[in-house]
Amino acid sequence: MAEVYKPSDDSWLLEEEINKLNLKGKRCLDMGCGSGVQTLAMLKADADSVTSVDINPDALRFTRQKTLKLGHNEIKTRFVKSNLFSKLEHEDFDFIAFNPPYVPSDEKKWVDLDGGKNGREVIDLFIDQVKPHMNKGGLLYLLVSSHNNEKEVLSLLKSVGFKSHIIAKKDLFFEKLFVISATMAD
Repeated sequence: MAEVYKPSDDSWLLEEEINKLNLKGKRCLDMGCGSGVQTLAMLKADADSVTSVDINPDALRFTRQKTLKLGHNEIKTRFVKSNLFSKLEHEDFDFIAFNPPYVPSDEKKWVDLDGGKNGREVIDLFIDQVKPHMNKGGLLYLLVSSHNNEKEVLSLLKSVGFKSHIIAKKDLFFEKLFVISATMAD
């Protein structure tokens, strides 16, 4: 698993919130699947289908192997190598979860961690692209850090047509983690 993001507090916090959902009848997207924690949570929540996306082919292989090993069939899961939505052009989903690279960095050394200036480079791109991929009544869970300025992220989501609020928070000694829940504004 050396080439795949190792689950940590951020992964577990997002998973905890997904575990509270009933995704029966829902088409789901695990954007940036990494080690597959959120893919498995969606399957456990009875999702009709889960598309796992990552820019890292090792992450996709690992997630696929893990889902099969745990007895989930390939009919419900699909694995797509993509930079955000680039390979999902005309697809939409009922539920999308994203644990993005959010660590502030001057250069992109680690694609699964480094989020550019203020850790928001990937987050902002994702928010700019997500709306056409949400079904009416769809739900988005986005994990962010206090380093990303969660209030600005909420404001950006509002500016592109989402109603959003923080549903979970975890205090760590060097940052706070937040799960933002967002739906399309009426």
